[in-house]
Amino acid sequence: MKSSVNSDTPVGEPLSSHVKVTREDWLNAAKGVLISHGAADVKVLSLSQKLGVSRSSFYWYFKNRKDLLRALLADWEARNTRSIVAKCEQPSDNVTQAVCNFFRCFIDEGLFDQGLDFAVREWSRRDKAVRKLIDVADAARIKAATDMFKRFGFEEKDADARARILYFMQLGYHALEVREPMELRMSRLEPYLKGFIGRDPNPQAMAEFRAFALSRPQM
Repeated sequence: MKSSVNSDTPVGEPLSSHVKVTREDWLNAAKGVLISHGAADVKVLSLSQKLGVSRSSFYWYFKNRKDLLRALLADWEARNTRSIVAKCEQPSDNVTQAVCNFFRCFIDEGLFDQGLDFAVREWSRRDKAVRKLIDVADAARIKAATDMFKRFGFEEKDADARARILYFMQLGYHALEVREPMELRMSRLEPYLKGFIGRDPNPQAMAEFRAFALSRPQM
């Protein structure tokens, strides 16, 4: 199957002298379509109509549709994969705090865009090039979580297994669209953490994370 990322579209109208929207506006509009309708519906003409501007402003920021799709994937990687890796690498006093740092990605929408992640995964079902990017991203995220456990004395195989349980549980939690109040979710924090780390969680780290989670807007 030919990759949609590599399928080009011809450059259309000449540049307008009055650009009304920014590159970020185009990206956000494209991201919204990707999440709600899929990659096939990310089209320059429909995006220009959605934004209420001429197509010519698009070519001020992007060479063509292929360039836009690449930018969407770059945004996904920067926002989601790099956020998880950064949180796993963040200095922590104990393994409880480290795992809670990982969890922050899935509570703070500014760190991890769940809708975008699943939209890219859906895209990858029909695009081999995107499938490869998903595989690379998953490997990087799991490695970061594995290294996180290893820093706290877990052996390689144990760290790898715990990282996979942690990561795939979290993705599955959102894939199933589990709906529950944050208060209920946090009431299960201690046994969850004990299951993930195999030891009693640090009370202070757990309390700090619970306070953070309860302070966030309900997702």
